[in-house]
Amino acid sequence: MLRGPATVNIWADDIEAARAWYAELLDAEPYFERPGGGLPAAYYEFRIGDHQTELGIIDRRHAPPTAAGTPGGAILHWHVDDVHAALERLLAMGATPYQPLTEYGEGFVTASVVDPFGNVLGVMYNRHYLEMLPR
Repeated sequence: MLRGPATVNIWADDIEAARAWYAELLDAEPYFERPGGGLPAAYYEFRIGDHQTELGIIDRRHAPPTAAGTPGGAILHWHVDDVHAALERLLAMGATPYQPLTEYGEGFVTASVVDPFGNVLGVMYNRHYLEMLPR
């Protein structure tokens, strides 16, 4: 039933600042924008990673009324080749620690941060991810 992530959405009060921050982090500009009806854009979307997964940044004004205003819930971990280097870069860009760099055995290392817009961003080295790529 679940075939893989199609779009991962995050919220931002300052969507233009979030667009710029993620463009710098990803070294890519969004490929899609939904205008905000005379206001700044309401939505930006990036394609990232080996499978070109969509990362959508939504203006928090469009969040469901029950959406949490603080980090919590599920953490999506993006595969990276070097968790330590990724964590250092995220912290240097203004993210704050959420979960420390943790090794879970050979081939599994995670860490997560809170981006400057209040979203949890996980990074992970996962040998199973790499094993799946050639298929």
